[in-house]
Amino acid sequence: MAPRAGQPGLQGLLLVAAALSQPAAPCPFQCYCFGGPKLLLRCASGAELRQPPRDVPPDARNLTIVGANLTVLRAAAFAGGDGDGDQAAGVRLPLLSALRLTHNHIEVVEDGAFDGLPSLAALDLSHNPLRALGGGAFRGLPALRSLQLNHALVRGGPALLAALDAALAPLAELRLLGLAGNALSRLPPAALRLARLEQLDVRLNALAGLDPDELRALERDGGLPGPRLLLADNPLRCGCAARPLLAWLRNATERVPDSRRLRCAAPRALLDRPLLDLDGARLRCADSGADARGEEAEAAGPELEASYVFFGLVLALIGLIFLMVLYLNRRGIQRWMRNLREACRDQMEGYHYRYEQDADPRRAPAPAAPAGSRATSPGSGL
Repeated sequence: MAPRAGQPGLQGLLLVAAALSQPAAPCPFQCYCFGGPKLLLRCASGAELRQPPRDVPPDARNLTIVGANLTVLRAAAFAGGDGDGDQAAGVRLPLLSALRLTHNHIEVVEDGAFDGLPSLAALDLSHNPLRALGGGAFRGLPALRSLQLNHALVRGGPALLAALDAALAPLAELRLLGLAGNALSRLPPAALRLARLEQLDVRLNALAGLDPDELRALERDGGLPGPRLLLADNPLRCGCAARPLLAWLRNATERVPDSRRLRCAAPRALLDRPLLDLDGARLRCADSGADARGEEAEAAGPELEASYVFFGLVLALIGLIFLMVLYLNRRGIQRWMRNLREACRDQMEGYHYRYEQDADPRRAPAPAAPAGSRATSPGSGL
């Protein structure tokens, strides 16, 4: 039967289905492509993958490589570069917007490693043992808005932190910066100079506090809102140096979403105390009489006085209970005291009797006979 007018025939439907089923571009080996409004490309490769795949489709939007062995990211690594400036051998990815490279044993990121990715907005290099970072590693990322370097900078030392300052400088559009778990003792100065930064994650580091210069750098000119700061799980020192930070937190609590999780790591007297519960006026600095570590302590305040009052009340209650026990057992105590007195009296009478016996002259021993004399008896007749 002929199809009705205005309705597509069976052949037309098959042609449309075939056209929709064809992928926009071939997927590289060991990668998975998912169709959708944007092509999503996931590469879950093993240790045999030692460099980024070069046959990635040019219309890929998202690329994820996890668990590979990408020890060194050379210049233009995702544009087909071989480290010598040759970028014509591979395929550029002009539409790639998200690149995740976690747990890939990356140790070195050279200058221009991400050249050829003009649309990249999110880059995740977390959980890689970075030892060297080129000062121009992120120079080819003008649209980058999110950079995650969590647990990636511990092994690099101070030299890597200095290189990080240089690498962050050109990222004018950066909004999110993750630096959690990197043993940082200070905030990277370049991160504080990013004009569009909206959130800085520095949890699980070695920050003992923030100095006034860092707090001023977190503020923006013209009344613009400053970046949010995630600061939990840092070993904060709650001494006089923490007063500016404490005042800043109370005036900008919404800027630090985890402010209630900030706790003191020193001195010992304030260990694990919430920072926001302290009285800044009572925080004092360590003096020459402090212990060898120069710890700071909080002066005795109302909380400490209240604890002393409570301790006194507890002692009074214990004393009252003791008196009640004595009163309820007064007869037994009297009987015990009477028995003790009689026992002592018997003991003293025994001592007195022996003393009288020893002092009786009739019980004195006879004088010893002189040497050479013979002892005589009354019946001897001599």
